[in-house]
Amino acid sequence: MSNHEKQHIVSYKQNIIIWGILLVLTVVTVTVSTVDLKSLAVAVAIAVATIKAIIVALYFMHLKYDKKILGIFMLVTMLVFVVVLLLTFLDFGLRL
Repeated sequence: MSNHEKQHIVSYKQNIIIWGILLVLTVVTVTVSTVDLKSLAVAVAIAVATIKAIIVALYFMHLKYDKKILGIFMLVTMLVFVVVLLLTFLDFGLRL
């Protein structure tokens, strides 16, 4: 069987730009950990980590260039993971 799908080749320039964005977001995460933001520190760190995960999934896992159904599967999987994680923390927090 031959596969006639068009393959997408990412340029070095685009990879370097994505790397730079991820590097800046890493610096933001480290800076947030050193600044006293009280209860917002964890929320900001999780938000930055989520943005970094989305960028990695889109560009390095090539979800941006693949069929949309693969992105939907990834999104559904991540939503189920978050729900299970939240239910686990809820169960842990409500124990006597």
